[in-house]
Amino acid sequence: MKPTEAYAELRRHDRPIFTTREAAALWRCGQTSASRRLGRLEEAGLVRRIQRGLWALDPEIEPRVVGPYLTAPLPSYVSLFSALAEHGMIEQIPRQISLISLARPRRILTSLGVYVVHQLAPELFGGFEGSDRSGYLARPEKALFDLVYIRAAAGSRAQPPELSLPAGFDRAELSRWSERIESQRLRTLVARRLRELLRAAG
Repeated sequence: MKPTEAYAELRRHDRPIFTTREAAALWRCGQTSASRRLGRLEEAGLVRRIQRGLWALDPEIEPRVVGPYLTAPLPSYVSLFSALAEHGMIEQIPRQISLISLARPRRILTSLGVYVVHQLAPELFGGFEGSDRSGYLARPEKALFDLVYIRAAAGSRAQPPELSLPAGFDRAELSRWSERIESQRLRTLVARRLRELLRAAG
């Protein structure tokens, strides 16, 4: 199969992220052969290797699209400082990409940067929007809640630099998420710290 034909097959497969195993099945070849073929396509600037065995069809793929593929089969979404920056709530651009997931906490090195996975209980997982193609991003309220909760659960304080609230920010949404915290002590702590941040933001 010619490189152009191989690439056309991937385009028809129409998935933003795919594995070497999936490419091998699509091309009806072994994984070693598929890996070499993908390497040649990457050299031609047609695909991008995210990490071993994981590839992006678009070399300029948006980093937040990759998150759920790194934590699969468990879901994830971009949150914490990464989402606050995306929403324009802080000016500083984080060096790492923060993911909230049901998967265990860990750091993942990729060609797009370092992803840091933070684990939440199922009752606190949610509050995000997006799609497989655009990626999943915490809404402004949930990004702030996640930051305060993760830090409070670890025994530290969340101090976003120069936090500003976007138009339409729903303060009541913070209360709804706080009420889901199982530990009364932690629930009280998170609610208090959120109030302090909101007062500081004006």
